Amino acid sequence: MRKIIAAGLAALASALPAGAEEPVLNIYNWSDYIAPDTIPNFEKETGVKVNYDVFDSNEVVEAKMLTGSTNYDIVVPSLEFMARQAQAGVFQQIDKTALTNYGNLDPKLMAIVATNDEGNTYGVPYMMYTIGIGYNRDKVAERLGTDTVDSWSVLFDPEQAAKLQSCGIALLDSPSEITAAALNYLGLDPTSEKTEDLDAAMALLAKLRPYVRYFHSSQYINDLANGDICLTVGYSGDILQARNRAAEAGQGVRVAYAIPKEGAQVGFDMLAIPSDAPHPENALKFIDYFLRPEVSAAISDHVFYANANTKATPLVAAEVREDPGIYPAPEVMDKLYTARPHKQRYDRTLTRAWTTLKTGQ
Repeated sequence: MRKIIAAGLAALASALPAGAEEPVLNIYNWSDYIAPDTIPNFEKETGVKVNYDVFDSNEVVEAKMLTGSTNYDIVVPSLEFMARQAQAGVFQQIDKTALTNYGNLDPKLMAIVATNDEGNTYGVPYMMYTIGIGYNRDKVAERLGTDTVDSWSVLFDPEQAAKLQSCGIALLDSPSEITAAALNYLGLDPTSEKTEDLDAAMALLAKLRPYVRYFHSSQYINDLANGDICLTVGYSGDILQARNRAAEAGQGVRVAYAIPKEGAQVGFDMLAIPSDAPHPENALKFIDYFLRPEVSAAISDHVFYANANTKATPLVAAEVREDPGIYPAPEVMDKLYTARPHKQRYDRTLTRAWTTLKTGQ
């Protein structure tokens, strides 16, 4: 059998033109983050077979990428992680001349991206997100006397958090993003790497810790939709997916998403090509395919995240396009902050502090 397989692979290789890539593409993306027909339509049109793996935290991606030889052709890290990994030589530059649809990208959003990826060199924006609060309106109302959340105090004020412990609080298992929210709430620079600022953020989180049921970066989607938790810090699109799943289930669970008035993180997940990608030409084909307005719009409709494609915006369903949790109003955008790549030394310190916070050891 092995000889037959080997012969078949040899025959396939010999059938390819000299220098041509095999019709394969290996993608590593976030879970629940693509439309059902995106990959099938691409495969049908191009004849390229897509192998699609998923993850649920930037830290997992970074650990894998820094080991090298992942065999992935496209990965989708958040911008600040991609920027640091690019400095380490993990990604190759994007050949913009191969992307006929590159001009569809919003210049204003690309300028924001360029603060971490100078010249928009190493990545193409996939989706834009904010990190805010998802909550069960009725369970929060029972305990706090209001079904509207507009401040981080619902989480960072221990008295309020204690009232919500019984119905379940969940946090992203993301030290960089949760500590940034804590720093911002304290009136400090959310990108600070000062020891005293990290200590202040961890002291605030330590007061909250007794009331947190778990730390996870995707479990909260179903738990919020099912009514198993009542408050989470999460990604905007994930929480809005939970809201819609709850509505479709018809069990009376009402989920809402809030960008707190104190401000929150805005970020971009980026399509990036590893330096050792075995099929970089197919990767560029997929990125150009994604940049078609109808493809980007269909993904936004399904995952409830904004895209950076100006020509796609009119094609996005009105319920998505007009949702301020997905496409924030200009005055809300003014209060949002972007993350910056951490120095490795600080990241090690942050990781130790985060582990201590979660485990109490």
